[in-house]
Amino acid sequence: MTIPPAVAAARALVADLVTRGVQDVVLAPGSRSAPLAYALAEAADADQLTLHVRIDERDAGFLALGLSKGSEGAPVAVVTTSGTAVANLHPAVLEASHTGLPLILLTADRPHELRGTGASQTTDQVGIFGSAVRYAVDVPAPAGGLGPDDPAAGSGLDDGAVRDLRSVTARAVSAALGFRSGHPGPVHVNLAFRDPLTPSAPLPGRPADTAQEGYPKPDPPLVVPAVLQHFGSPALPGDPARTVIVAGDGAGPEARQLAEAQGWPLFAEPSSGATGGPNAVAGYRLLLGSDQLADGIEQAVVLGRPTLSRPVQRLLGRPSVAVTVVAPGAGPWPDAARNAAVVLPGLAPVWFEPAAEQPTPFLERWRTAGAAAARVLDQATCDDAVLGGPTALSVARAVARVLGPADLLVVGSSNPVRDLELVLGLDGDGPAVLANRGLAGIDGTVSTAAGVALAAARRGLRTRALLGDLTFLHDVGGLLRGPDEHQVDLEIVVVNDDGGSIFATLEHGALAATSDAASATFERVFGTPHGANLAQLCAGYGVDHQLVKDVPTLRHALQAPSHGIQVIEVRVPRADRLTESRTLATRVQEAATLAV
Repeated sequence: MTIPPAVAAARALVADLVTRGVQDVVLAPGSRSAPLAYALAEAADADQLTLHVRIDERDAGFLALGLSKGSEGAPVAVVTTSGTAVANLHPAVLEASHTGLPLILLTADRPHELRGTGASQTTDQVGIFGSAVRYAVDVPAPAGGLGPDDPAAGSGLDDGAVRDLRSVTARAVSAALGFRSGHPGPVHVNLAFRDPLTPSAPLPGRPADTAQEGYPKPDPPLVVPAVLQHFGSPALPGDPARTVIVAGDGAGPEARQLAEAQGWPLFAEPSSGATGGPNAVAGYRLLLGSDQLADGIEQAVVLGRPTLSRPVQRLLGRPSVAVTVVAPGAGPWPDAARNAAVVLPGLAPVWFEPAAEQPTPFLERWRTAGAAAARVLDQATCDDAVLGGPTALSVARAVARVLGPADLLVVGSSNPVRDLELVLGLDGDGPAVLANRGLAGIDGTVSTAAGVALAAARRGLRTRALLGDLTFLHDVGGLLRGPDEHQVDLEIVVVNDDGGSIFATLEHGALAATSDAASATFERVFGTPHGANLAQLCAGYGVDHQLVKDVPTLRHALQAPSHGIQVIEVRVPRADRLTESRTLATRVQEAATLAV
């Protein structure tokens, strides 16, 4: 019996992806992608991979992104049908591109003879993701035999076609993982399929062997060792004694190790992977508002991608500060201020050898300032300070205080990640923090957190998420999970201030305070109150919801055992956010000035 070429090609492609280390695939349903859907279902039944099904392609893309994050950068494939389904992947593709996560996009398409003819669900998918992908290929529709004498009969494909497919997957996986470039990221494999799109015989139940008819048995896993080369020397353009480390998103533990080896203050973003330790400076972004402290910095070494703080960007843009950027791989280096004096692809081991036995006066000065900032932040977020009700900052601290090194925290963009930045470390080592900081968007965060939770559970880690209300509402569809899908254990803390309070802390909030008309305009186009009932939304998705009214209750809820997805809502005020943020900054700077 001749197996349809589309089905045989999909089976060969899936089998080869398995050999190259793809363990998770996210599928959004569709007709043109049916050959891949059947092949993935067969592979999942054979325990070759784990299949996740979501009905919304945007959620599917961010779920795949979260699975990769939670698997510490493992390649994850996501499958869609043709048309707008492909376009819905674009936000996740952009995030993966800027973050360097290896997503493998398998998009089904019409064959060439149907393109440009007005065929349903057909658009130009070739190059749709532009420069956001590391590799893109348009795979022609496979051809097959028409009878038993044809060389493609039986398997549906000849050996040359299978070899071509494996060549495509080899290049795609290699580019996604950045084996040659050191610059991992998403890749796009556009797959044209002709009818028939379904297997010619009933699907088997649970095959004992993947070498069933038309399903090639996987070759031994292909392992390509990653080679890390170190470059550079300790010679820097500025004064080493007055150097700070700026650890942006994805910097990794090397940033903290470097700071402690060289005796330099550490300014670490929550998702840097470098928080904590004796040199980490609490409230550093508020302290940089003090000229008395900031003017003493002569050099900054940047690892990762700093995105959170305008004061940090102003520091990196100072002509008087010599900036050294460490940026491995072939991607663009982070230098938004266009002020980098040196760009290194890596650091030699000598950088991590202790340079001094005693802390320098410069380090001690920043440690003292950080300790003063920590005392102010502690006073602003302790239980006695929030007797009138929780604030966004006290909620962030409660979450960070409850979670430990065995936990993962996915934090949303806008205010939650900035609040967490101020309180993380006040109560000892907190959780590992993950965030979508590639483009710092709020879209897809619920789905990202679900993907992280699925992957992290395999490592025995528990996952929570800290989101604002607009971030939650933007991806509320990420709560949807079919009854046959893998259970996600995830607690989502939603800080609900009925709108976008981040804008109140920017120049828009200052302008809004100038008149009633400006305030009304701000409220409509920036504040965007919604009045949504989160409990009813959760009920519609079959998700548990709990409204907590104080910080002790929140801590108790986070410490209790949980199963499935649970939403914990905390309502906080938004009206005074600008005044509160300015007052806090002033208090921190005054305390630091007195201390140093």
